Amino acid sequence: MTEERNEAEAGSMPMATPVRWALASLSLSMLMPSLDTSIANVGLPTLARAFDASFQDVQWVVLSYLLAITTLIVSAGRLGDIFGRRRLLLLGIALFTAASVLCGVAPTLWLLIAARVAQGLGAALMMALTVAMVGETVPKAKTGSAMGLLGTMSAIGTTLGPSLGGVLIAGLGWPVIFLVNLPLGLLNFFLAHRYLPVDRRGPKAGRADFDGIGTLLLALTLAAYALSMTMGRGQFGLLNMALLSAAAFGIGLFAYSQTRTPSPLLRLEMFGNKTLCASLAMSALVSTVMMATLVVGPFYLSRALGLDAALVGLTMSAGPLVAALTGIPAGRIVDQFGAPRMTAVGLVGMVAGLLALSMASGISGAAGYIAAIVVVTANYALFQAANNTSIMTNIRPDQRGVVSGMLSLSRNLGLITGASVMGAVFTAASATTDITMAPPEAVAKGMQITFAVAGALIVVALAAALATRSVRPAIAENG
Repeated sequence: MTEERNEAEAGSMPMATPVRWALASLSLSMLMPSLDTSIANVGLPTLARAFDASFQDVQWVVLSYLLAITTLIVSAGRLGDIFGRRRLLLLGIALFTAASVLCGVAPTLWLLIAARVAQGLGAALMMALTVAMVGETVPKAKTGSAMGLLGTMSAIGTTLGPSLGGVLIAGLGWPVIFLVNLPLGLLNFFLAHRYLPVDRRGPKAGRADFDGIGTLLLALTLAAYALSMTMGRGQFGLLNMALLSAAAFGIGLFAYSQTRTPSPLLRLEMFGNKTLCASLAMSALVSTVMMATLVVGPFYLSRALGLDAALVGLTMSAGPLVAALTGIPAGRIVDQFGAPRMTAVGLVGMVAGLLALSMASGISGAAGYIAAIVVVTANYALFQAANNTSIMTNIRPDQRGVVSGMLSLSRNLGLITGASVMGAVFTAASATTDITMAPPEAVAKGMQITFAVAGALIVVALAAALATRSVRPAIAENG
């Protein structure tokens, strides 16, 4: 009772200065990997010229980074649970910063790609452990606000990447898009070392061992799935089927390995908890839909509405900008009204926005598109803050790292799947094999059908949210 009263008092008081600086470090740890997810995209044409390489080759500068994060993020979270989250976060910041410098001075394309893999490993540690450390840094009553802040920093990084990258490349050359991480990384390392809570040292005999076999199997399985969704240049052929089959086989092998080791990477009993499974599934579905807006939007705006490249870029920035502006208010709303209720409200709002997009026509123009996207994105920010809060406030402290990694993994898998599957839906709905040559009417119809499918996916997520509201016991009980 006293503990609950203390938490309530903490929730009504402003955060202490050390907590604010700790949150500043966690914000930077979320901003930097998000920034590097998008900043390299704008430099691909420049890199192709600088290294005299094909576009398919330089795409690996982006793909290698995403693959490294996707395959290693769960393992990164588990390592933090075992060896200490602060210690591993500091290692991640140092590795990310050093790898960024190597990217900036790489003399060949393949050394640049290798450095991006190392950068992705550092990013995996940062992304997995940043969310996990919220529970050790801020009062429980302020968790929603902290999650909203991290969501805002992620959106700012994604939004800022292309524009900042373009300015840096034009003024100082492509290496600077990576070297800009050096001052940010040094500042972040100082703040994390100075203000993040020190890891509690448990007895060495009581610490779990690291599951090396399970880590390798999961990494290979996730890599096979990610490659099956990204290779083939838009065509799902024999190679994609083989990789997808390998991923399915890998899942079975990984699950078997987890039952045979005393210290598994993932305890399979966790998946018996309906709340955790539903939250992870909702995260994947929502990320799939959000990627659809990035895939479909540029073609609709340019082909159907006839906007030039500058206006397309300006219109497309509306969504991430709204996410950046609404992240912190969304977190405060979650703190006030509760995560389960706000999860459902956010999903309902997304359905409304997607329904508006599915009914949009050329008559409504860019203004109608922006209005619908604003509704979708604002409610996405609310869902994200609520869903993350729901998961991270109801788990055992020794599982925060691995569950945070699973949450980030579900988001990444949703983004990868959305780029492939929703892109295929858009192409098929436009009744064309080359979307860049489709007539405006076909692109508009494809957009409407794609967002109708996206709305149906969010309805599925909403059903999962409503079904689990009556079974909200702490995840720790089944962990």
